Amino acid sequence: MDLQPAVTALKKGGVIAYPTEAVYGLGCDPQQPEAVKRLIQLKQRNPDKGLILIASTLEQLEPYIADISDELANHAKKTWPGPVTWVWPVKENGLATTLLTGKYRTIAVRVTNHPVAAALCQQFQGAIVSTSANLEAELPAKTAQQVAKKFHNQLDAIVAGDVGELLKPTPIYDVVTQAELR
Repeated sequence: MDLQPAVTALKKGGVIAYPTEAVYGLGCDPQQPEAVKRLIQLKQRNPDKGLILIASTLEQLEPYIADISDELANHAKKTWPGPVTWVWPVKENGLATTLLTGKYRTIAVRVTNHPVAAALCQQFQGAIVSTSANLEAELPAKTAQQVAKKFHNQLDAIVAGDVGELLKPTPIYDVVTQAELR
């Protein structure tokens, strides 16, 4: 599988689509504000909601997330890599901006085990934004063809591949309280 066109698009500030654990995701480089704004506009998403970051390793998320107790962090770590998203306090003076966090002082993060999404993060050498490939309040795309139809020529790359076996988007938990949020 050739991920280079998608990696190049990410590095140039593009918006891409790729398969994840349950649905196709839209993504971009979280450190490029114009790319994040474009992704939010494409999706017609309320910017107050914040976004999810995915990574192939916990180290790729460390510039965004606060250091917390090992006891709390271990709840997340034992589910990773895997299809579980955790809302984590943001790192003071870290890389998480309000474009990523919305109105919150937390950020949703996941170390993915989806082979395509993980390989994409690995080749990009960093975390990427991951939000379902759909317009707000519509059903998410589950195939590259659905993404192409929904977003026409508005994306810089679409990575072909199968979504994982989850029937609905990944569950989201709060790493501090352990409460299930989705």
